[in-house]
Amino acid sequence: MQLHLKAGLVVACSLAISMAWAQSQGNLTVSGAEKAGSSDGRIPAYSSPQSAPAGWSPGKVRGDYSPYKSEKPLFSITAANVDKYAANLTPGQIAMFKQIKDYRMDVYPTHRDCGYPEWVQENTKKNAGTAKLDASGDHLVSATLPGIPFPAAKTGQEAIWNYLSRYRGVGIKWAKVNTMVSPRPGGSEWIAVTGRQLVYTPWGKKGANSLGADEGLYSIYVGYDTPAALAGQALVQTDNFSSNDSPVYYYFPGQRRVRRMPSYNYDAPQIGFESQYTVDEPWLFNGSIDRFDWKIVGKKEIYVAYNDFAMYDFNKSIGDVFKTDQIDPSARRYELHRVYVVEAALKPNMRHISQKKVLYLDEDTYLALAGEDYDAQGKLWKTKESYPIPIWELGGTCDVEPFSQYNLVTSRYVTDQNVVGGGQDVQYLDSSSSPMFRSDYYTPENLGAISER
Repeated sequence: MQLHLKAGLVVACSLAISMAWAQSQGNLTVSGAEKAGSSDGRIPAYSSPQSAPAGWSPGKVRGDYSPYKSEKPLFSITAANVDKYAANLTPGQIAMFKQIKDYRMDVYPTHRDCGYPEWVQENTKKNAGTAKLDASGDHLVSATLPGIPFPAAKTGQEAIWNYLSRYRGVGIKWAKVNTMVSPRPGGSEWIAVTGRQLVYTPWGKKGANSLGADEGLYSIYVGYDTPAALAGQALVQTDNFSSNDSPVYYYFPGQRRVRRMPSYNYDAPQIGFESQYTVDEPWLFNGSIDRFDWKIVGKKEIYVAYNDFAMYDFNKSIGDVFKTDQIDPSARRYELHRVYVVEAALKPNMRHISQKKVLYLDEDTYLALAGEDYDAQGKLWKTKESYPIPIWELGGTCDVEPFSQYNLVTSRYVTDQNVVGGGQDVQYLDSSSSPMFRSDYYTPENLGAISER
């Protein structure tokens, strides 16, 4: 492992030098990715963002209109041939083949058409050399958004902030969102939670938006409908650019009151999930970054989930996609992409249940596509992946909402932000006049007013 880290540091240093040269020669995209494909041709050159297909409109099943829906796998990776492909797999992916019977990854042709609309690209150009983190490196204090704050990121903190501040429109709405934890080994009882969810990004409106003082990175509302033990509970939370304070207010119907949850952050277990899901685990990583030292170890070619429209098919049944030990292989679609390998090591004086986190960020978008958590003894503990698609209503920008996380110790997995089985698609909004997408919707006073009593 030490050899890997030392080699990674050399790669990271050479990467910074090569990026500076490539920028001067026009060999990088706006985000700082290499325009050229791989030398062996397996990764193509970068192309323009994917536009909305003819006939598609919001509310229709996205996968029915994917330009790649007729593609067949180039090959499949199984336990029988995993060693052949190990150089392009993460440690977490390799562990899945060892732990889960019949685990399979179907690999398709690679497509590099995840990008951003022209006006977001212009904002990104403005950020080059002007966006800033504070002295600690933990907070974004200056940037033009929506846009990538740090194209061709030089540090791990810059890279993770590129992900956390990704363009997702001004708001996202789930009429029905599924959060599930698979059964204990040998059992059949799922934790299956359904509810309504909103995500609001005030700086996500079209234009060139500068960060305001103490402006929210995003606000979220979740209202639970099932199971009975959670029905009627609801919460609001706001994460901030410039502080570690992410206040969470929770409505408990049995008490008929809203309470502030002062410790409901970082690695605190989320209510109702048997300690299988912490507050900072949504979307592979979520929340304040200050408890870890972040660094870019290097860049690598990895098989990652990409153009995974099956994970957004709201007409599929839950049983079709989510099996007791894994997500059905036919619902997972992999491509070979270049990724930044970003390691987050727990700071000496900080506490967290994970000693180290590793994230694999897409070279073209900085989306977190895969990751791992390591326990206090340094052993691989959790492996995770997200399922990106182009969001046509946002001009071809790509996003990750549904994701999965496998606990290699308990042999259970979590999946969240899912519309599978919900009968209605997730809605991305590039603008909205709805009161649900204003900051005052995400206050404890409003939470109490809109919650069931």
